[in-house]
Amino acid sequence: MLTYQETLEAIHSHKANGRRPDFKRLNWILDKLGRPQAGFSILHIVGTNGKGSTTAFLQAIFSSAGYKTGTFTSPFITRFNKRISVNGRPISDQDLVKTFDFVRPWLEEITKTDLGILTEFELVTVLAFVYFGQIQPVGLVIIEAGIGGRFDSTNVITPLATICTSIGYDHTETLGDRLEDIAWQKAGAIKPNRPMILGSMPRQARSVFEREAQGLGAPLYRLGQEFQIKDEMEVFDFISPLGSLENLHTSLLGPHQKNNAALAIQASLLLRFDFPKVDELAIRKGLRSATWPGRGELVRPNILLDGAHNPQGIQALIELLEKEFPDRPKHLLFAGLKRKDLAKMLELLAGQDVTVVSFDFPGAADLTDYPDTYAQIPDFRTWLKQAERSTDLFVVTGSLYFISDVRHYLLNGRD
Repeated sequence: MLTYQETLEAIHSHKANGRRPDFKRLNWILDKLGRPQAGFSILHIVGTNGKGSTTAFLQAIFSSAGYKTGTFTSPFITRFNKRISVNGRPISDQDLVKTFDFVRPWLEEITKTDLGILTEFELVTVLAFVYFGQIQPVGLVIIEAGIGGRFDSTNVITPLATICTSIGYDHTETLGDRLEDIAWQKAGAIKPNRPMILGSMPRQARSVFEREAQGLGAPLYRLGQEFQIKDEMEVFDFISPLGSLENLHTSLLGPHQKNNAALAIQASLLLRFDFPKVDELAIRKGLRSATWPGRGELVRPNILLDGAHNPQGIQALIELLEKEFPDRPKHLLFAGLKRKDLAKMLELLAGQDVTVVSFDFPGAADLTDYPDTYAQIPDFRTWLKQAERSTDLFVVTGSLYFISDVRHYLLNGRD
C-alpha cells in the first residue's frame, strides 16, 4: 500500500493536459466498481459563483439535523483532503490511501483499453464516490460540479435535486463567451422530473434553464419568484410556500450569502420527505455555523480573505465591503491567473487602493501582465506587514490558489 504522500503524487499524476472529460471512460471504471454513487442520496450544485458557500450551508443544515452528510468540492483552500469530507471533517490520510488502493487495480486495467487514463478530476470524483458509498457510507452527499455541468465529470449522478447558484462569465474558453452558452452548459445538470432550484441570474440565462426544465418535466423553483428573501440588513426573512422563516442570521459575510442561504433553505425544505429531521432549528443552526475558508473570511481582525476570481466575485466583494466595513479605510492585494479577465476585474475595483502581486502557481499572472497604473509588489508577505501596525482593513483577493497560499502563511506562520 502506498504512503499518503505517494497517494497524492499518484492522484496528481493524472493531470488532464488538455484532455476533456469522457463519460465513456468514467462510466467504464464506475461500472467496474459497482456504481458506488448509487448508494447514497445526492444534491448536485452547479453555478459560476456561490457553489462552495451553498454547499457549506447545506452540509451544516443536514449535519445539524443529525444526518451523516458528505461534501465533494473543488478546489481546496486548506488541504487536498478537504475536497472529500463528512460532516465537515476531511477524509483522513489513512482513508484516502485506502480509497485509492481500492480503485488502483482498475486504474491499471483501464490503461489496457483504448479509453485512456482518467484525468485528475475524474479520478478524484471516483474516489469521492467510492469513499461515500463504500468506505465511509453516508446518507446524503452534496456534490459540487467542477466546470459547467452538462459535460462535467460529476454529471453521472441522479440527484434528488439540482441547484444552480448563479451565472456569470468564467471559464469562457470551455463554456462559451455568452451567458446563454454558459447557462446551457450548467442547465445540462437538470434531470428529468427532479427539482431544479435557481439562484438570481440575468434574464437571458434564466430563460435557458426554464426551457430545459420544461422539456425535462423538472419542477423549477426560482429565487425571487417561487421563493424569496426579505433583507432586513443584519437579518433576513425567507418566504416560500414550503415554509417561511424570519430573522435569520448567516455566519458568512456579504449580502450575496443571503441568496446562497436561501437556495440551501429551499433545497432543505424540498428534501424533508426524504430527510424528515430537517426542521427550523436545524436550518437556523446550520446557517449560523457554516464555514467556508477563503470566502469573506476574517483571518485576523484587520485581514480579510476573499477568493473573488471572476468579475461576478469581485462585484460581490465590493458589496461585502460596502455593507460590512463602510467607514473603514481599505487596502486590497490582488493576484489572478493569466487566463482570467484581469482587466475587467481590476476595472471593477476602480477607486480602491489596489496593489497587484504574482505568486508561485502554474498559470499565475506575472507582474508584467497587469497595467502599470497599479502599484506592484514582488511578495505578498511584504504587503501583509503593513497590517501589523494598522487598524485599516487589508483585503487579499483574486485566485483561490493565491488565497490558499496567503491563508496557509497567515495561519501557520510559515511558507
